[in-house]
Amino acid sequence: MKVELFIPCFVDQLYPETAFSTVKLLEKAGCEVSYNPNQTCCGQPAYNAGYWEEAKQTGTKFLNDFSSSNYIVAPSASCVGMVKNGFNDLFTNSTVHNKCRTLQGNIFELSDFLINVVKKDYFGAELEGKAVYHDSCSGLRECKIKEEPRRLLEKVHGLEMLEMKETDMCCGFGGTFAVKFDAISSAMAEQKVNHALDQDADYIISTDLSCLMHLQGYIDKNSLPIKTMHLADVLANGWLEY
Repeated sequence: MKVELFIPCFVDQLYPETAFSTVKLLEKAGCEVSYNPNQTCCGQPAYNAGYWEEAKQTGTKFLNDFSSSNYIVAPSASCVGMVKNGFNDLFTNSTVHNKCRTLQGNIFELSDFLINVVKKDYFGAELEGKAVYHDSCSGLRECKIKEEPRRLLEKVHGLEMLEMKETDMCCGFGGTFAVKFDAISSAMAEQKVNHALDQDADYIISTDLSCLMHLQGYIDKNSLPIKTMHLADVLANGWLEY
């Protein structure tokens, strides 16, 4: 099975280890992985800020950077959600309408792809401790992902998964929302982290590094005894060899 890897711009710049974990997982699942180094952004920041013409330019490059014949997999429900949903506003009834629809059908968030396409939920991962899973807004509402990451995490040796209160509530990041409404955003992060601490969790795990970056910032600022981890890094953890 051939897979084209989509690594969002902020993952490439800030969390490259998660990109490598994604490659390891896909290859262990039997996929042939390719990566186009010319890829950049899906256009979501400009789209969310209301700059649709700029988003369309970036989105057009995205459509040209990927083929129409392979699966496209990304470790980010937020960016996958942009392609699956936001691109409707940018490219419906345009000259690239058909290619857009094809790519929208081919692109998957990592856990969705592993569970529903590859149909593999065990990777031999090990991680000691207690964890809660944060349902990101994009993962839950745009990509319709809920049970997939939980199925993968329950197979991690040594990891006790717990459900925190209001797991499906926003963490407060929301892209430019965190900049424009920083006080509200910080209060939402505080609430989310406190719900995790109420479960005595060691880790907050999610499919979206944007959420985790926001929560980790609050955790670091307040020196709290908890850590965020991306799903891919958890599933690639503790392997004896690769």
